[in-house]
Amino acid sequence: MALVFTALAAVGAAPAGGLKPSGLPSDDSFFPLAVWLQAPRNAHRYKDIGINTYVALWRGPTDEQLDALDAAGMFVVVGQGERSLKYRDRKTVVGWMHDDEPDNAQSLGQGRGYGPPIKPEKIVTDYRKMKLADPERPVILNLGQGVAWDNWIGRGVRRNHPEDYPEYLKGCDVVSFDIYPVAHDNPEVAGKLEFVGRGVKRLVEWTGAKKPVWCCIETTHINTPGKIASPEQIRSEVWMALVHGATGIIYFCHEFKPRQMEAGLLEHPENAAAVKAVDAQIKELAPVLNSPTVPDGVRVTSSDPAVPIEVLCKRHGGATYVFAVSMRGAPTTASFELSGLKEGAEVEVIGENRTVNASAGKFGDRFEGYAVHLYRTRR
Repeated sequence: MALVFTALAAVGAAPAGGLKPSGLPSDDSFFPLAVWLQAPRNAHRYKDIGINTYVALWRGPTDEQLDALDAAGMFVVVGQGERSLKYRDRKTVVGWMHDDEPDNAQSLGQGRGYGPPIKPEKIVTDYRKMKLADPERPVILNLGQGVAWDNWIGRGVRRNHPEDYPEYLKGCDVVSFDIYPVAHDNPEVAGKLEFVGRGVKRLVEWTGAKKPVWCCIETTHINTPGKIASPEQIRSEVWMALVHGATGIIYFCHEFKPRQMEAGLLEHPENAAAVKAVDAQIKELAPVLNSPTVPDGVRVTSSDPAVPIEVLCKRHGGATYVFAVSMRGAPTTASFELSGLKEGAEVEVIGENRTVNASAGKFGDRFEGYAVHLYRTRR
């Protein structure tokens, strides 16, 4: 259902070998924040909530669509074909994409069921053809929920075959995936936001941390009228992806039930406001997120071993940053041991109008279920 290309190439972003594709800003203040398959007529509304990239265009690209995106200052990633290649000189077009979710079982046509997924070898062959047609722009591959959930029945005969994925990743420059835990209908996944982080972590590992990884984030009911991600859950999923190494975010905005809405996110004001707030914070912290990660810069322990806390450590502009997210829906207390932290140092909790004090090079904080806390301490 949704590619989520989340980072038209992690412009200047963390993984070694990260691309700086043609057309995208190359400065570290840019971070890809995208929407999937949305109409350009809403580009200004998306711009207002912090979006800077479109991924996929319905029956496009066309002159009219690209003109509308230009007017809103948006970038776009589209499928590569005869129609698209004629726009290769448009700076708006910053990347090409494979067909969505080739790792899922493929439809054989109405009433005829499903065949196997597209083989990784074909993805690699198609990738080479796309790079021959345009070696300058990155090729994006969006994969399905099998990235995070081996038992996904939607993979058909390749269910429980995670070994396929490193082969798929040979056929792209940027990879993304989608899984939507809140709206999910299977109890193995439903409500378990940690699947978002798990999928990102696996993609980073499968690429050897050498390709940008983007992540799709749910924002609507999608197909489940009784379930919708809350503002807090949207923020948790986004930061869970970032902490695990995502270098771009793609929001899935469609809603199919209870109403058919392409721009469903914009019809849920509380979630649109949540996305706007998250995007504003990411934009503010983009130079930090795009800076090198500090390996082993922080050690964290949880008072409840069943509730792990995952962290990302960065140093930028004379400050050390620790971005932390709880990986389970239960409360715990986390203790952080930060290299170079002095006794009595003040640690700012970004965006929460509070500080915590360090003692013996450590500081602690309380985490509710799936909570996110972002810390900064200046040298």
